[in-house]
Amino acid sequence: MSRTVLLFGATGFLGRQVRHLLEDDPRVSRLACPGRADLDLLTATPRAAADLLRELRPSIVLNCTGRMSGGYDELLRGNAGVAAVLLEAIAAAVPGARFVRLGSAAEYGPAPYGHAQREDDPARPTSAYGISHLAGTLLVEQASEVDAMSLRIFNPVGPGLSGENVLGRARDLLRTATGHLDMGPLGAMRDFVDVRDVADAVVRAGFAPEPAERVINVGSGRAVAVREAVALLTAESGFTGEVREREPEAARSRAVDWSQADIERARNVLGWRPRIPLADSVKAML
Repeated sequence: MSRTVLLFGATGFLGRQVRHLLEDDPRVSRLACPGRADLDLLTATPRAAADLLRELRPSIVLNCTGRMSGGYDELLRGNAGVAAVLLEAIAAAVPGARFVRLGSAAEYGPAPYGHAQREDDPARPTSAYGISHLAGTLLVEQASEVDAMSLRIFNPVGPGLSGENVLGRARDLLRTATGHLDMGPLGAMRDFVDVRDVADAVVRAGFAPEPAERVINVGSGRAVAVREAVALLTAESGFTGEVREREPEAARSRAVDWSQADIERARNVLGWRPRIPLADSVKAML
């Protein structure tokens, strides 16, 4: 059965890849991608969002918007606030629709070295960013009147990556670097997952038949030193200078030295697994 899909954030890093997949998906009869001029989710009321939903009548609502930086208010509005608005609007206007939001591995906070984080592990975020996403995920878990899922995305990389991510920042600096590249500490272990694999998981979540789980990890299932990922990037770009770890560490990454996803639930519920290796993601970034 073909579906009407409503995608928010279709021009962003993650949303762009989701849109590419949906445009070629035979299960989609209509794809609506409203922009801020149609509905600004940061300022919209649930009633305004419900009016748009009544007009479009989607059976699947995908939210690929979100904030990565800013103050407490900006982060909460951009991540948890948007989830609250859409959950209320869906319940009022299209109660049978599937809702998928994108959360973050930052919701977990610190993990023991070598531990693959599972969805039922305690969530103890150490940053305002992680707290804002955890609040959005908790709303999804509590909203029993809506068929909703929250995908905890680990460290997405690949084409279109912004400079707010450590690899995106390194790529941007490489454009003007000569003898050296100044970065923050690079010893942390991170689970890097290609944005195109993430998009595949989002689409699968939208079409999954009555999933029993509301929170699902999306990662590569493999922890890699950030230093190693930056080395792949510099080698691919042809940079032969020194990488110096002298800059302050980003607030979102502070106090989390290890991050690795347990992706068994994604395999079982979505039939999903990552396919694109980190080396290919780095090439696509350049």
